[in-house]
Amino acid sequence: MTIFEALILGILEGLTEFLPISSTGHLTLAAHLLQLDIENDPFIKSFIVVIQLGAILAVLALYFQRFLRDIEVWKRIIVAFIPTGILGFLLADVIENVFLGNDLIVVINLVGVGILLLFVDRWLQHHKRYDDVNQMPVPHAVLIGLSQALAMMPGVSRSGATIVGGMALGLSRRAAAEFSFILAVPTMLSATGFSLVRHMDQFRADSWGLLVVGFLAAFISALLTVRWLLDFVSRNSFVPFAIYRILIGVVYGVFFLR
Repeated sequence: MTIFEALILGILEGLTEFLPISSTGHLTLAAHLLQLDIENDPFIKSFIVVIQLGAILAVLALYFQRFLRDIEVWKRIIVAFIPTGILGFLLADVIENVFLGNDLIVVINLVGVGILLLFVDRWLQHHKRYDDVNQMPVPHAVLIGLSQALAMMPGVSRSGATIVGGMALGLSRRAAAEFSFILAVPTMLSATGFSLVRHMDQFRADSWGLLVVGFLAAFISALLTVRWLLDFVSRNSFVPFAIYRILIGVVYGVFFLR
């Protein structure tokens, strides 16, 4: 991997992490286009996980005051993180060795979740009961955490799964998006730390420079994306993202499925 390739992947991670279009699916596609061996290279797999931390810290910067003072939102974060943390730990080898880099899984999930999002977005919005995360009962957060766990399969989209899960439980589009952003912090911090511990011995001296480039690129592009997305979902539906997912999934399948 070159510095330029690390920069491209970092920017792409920041742009796609919080949109319901699957950052991992896009990074897998980009790795193919850049001719990087994502299926067999442990460093590239770790790189894709670690640079997500840059995007997550962008959320921490934007929501710092809420993290610092809002005990109620912390209750819901902890409860939602538990199922994801347990399943992520138990299925770590399956995620890394079977799911990550699997083109067929990515294509199926991009198209399938795109079709699902196309229909459920409008239907779920009519069931809105909560305009703020703290209005939602704490036990509901467990179900959102289980929804997030589905995104362990590349192509599903962590943000997409949690947003749909939140809306199904009565959150408005904006509240569901905000909770998805906030829940990403402990989720991706733990995933990044776990990946680093597992593969630390495989990193070379120049690997850390690539990680820094990807990390910073993801941080900056995510800062811009989060602000834009919250404004967008306050006034629009997720249908454009659903259509985009289906189109990119079809293109992905045509060019990379053998």
